[in-house]
Amino acid sequence: MLLFRLVASLSLTGCALSIVVTSSQKVVNVSIYDTAMLQCNFSTNEPTKQLTVAWTFYPKSSPTPEQVYYYQSGVEVIGQQFKDRLKVLYPPLSTTMNATISISDMRIVDAGTYMCEVHNLPDISGISTATVIVHVFEKPSYPFCAVHGDVATGHLVTLTCHSEKGNPPPKYTWSRIEQGTSNMVINADESGVLSFRNISQFQFGKYQCNASNTVGTSTCTVTLNSETHAATIVGAVIGALLAAVFVALLAWCISHHLKKKKYEAAKANAETAVDYKAVPPQEMKELQA
Repeated sequence: MLLFRLVASLSLTGCALSIVVTSSQKVVNVSIYDTAMLQCNFSTNEPTKQLTVAWTFYPKSSPTPEQVYYYQSGVEVIGQQFKDRLKVLYPPLSTTMNATISISDMRIVDAGTYMCEVHNLPDISGISTATVIVHVFEKPSYPFCAVHGDVATGHLVTLTCHSEKGNPPPKYTWSRIEQGTSNMVINADESGVLSFRNISQFQFGKYQCNASNTVGTSTCTVTLNSETHAATIVGAVIGALLAAVFVALLAWCISHHLKKKKYEAAKANAETAVDYKAVPPQEMKELQA
């Protein structure tokens, strides 16, 4: 409809529609490290002797656009970020009228909007650009599970689960595993925290966290029982004993160093006194005379 209105408007003003740039894609979803193909086709009524094609990248994380690819008079330039990763799928552009490119080894930072812009002088009217939005997805990394609190009946115990990587951000679900089968799903909050405000022995057992997004799922497990509490106490006691040993050793080193300095000072004073007494009285008188 928009194209029809543009054609009608240009016809009324006496202009001919010369160039049209299109892409069959609006959104491209690609997994991290895979290859993304970005389509761009164009048509023109004029010879393509002065054809110019430019791909520009507008990152999600930055307001500054970056050059992806530039073509003019048979000369090609590839942006630094896309060196060794970009391919033009239908060369030469001037005869195929297809500016489709592919980018391999896609990364999270490559997500954003890509614009294909084509000019062909003396074309001065038409639709010269087409855009493609690219999403780069990543499976959640192996999550880290942890137990916090005093694992004893009647106490507050919290289970946490977090994946360092994942796009879109993963959602977390806890489930209880019984006899090797996960048969009870417990929803955690968005941060992956599951709380037992007044834990009982009936809630002891093995728990599994699932970190999931549209790409995949990663899991980790923890065991929740009184042994966890005992291990925590043993660890705390060992830590306290090691700290006490370190303090005692430090105090002994300082005391030993002070005693050594005191002994060396006393020894030096004693040697000076002996040398003074060793001088015969007669020689002392002569020296004094």
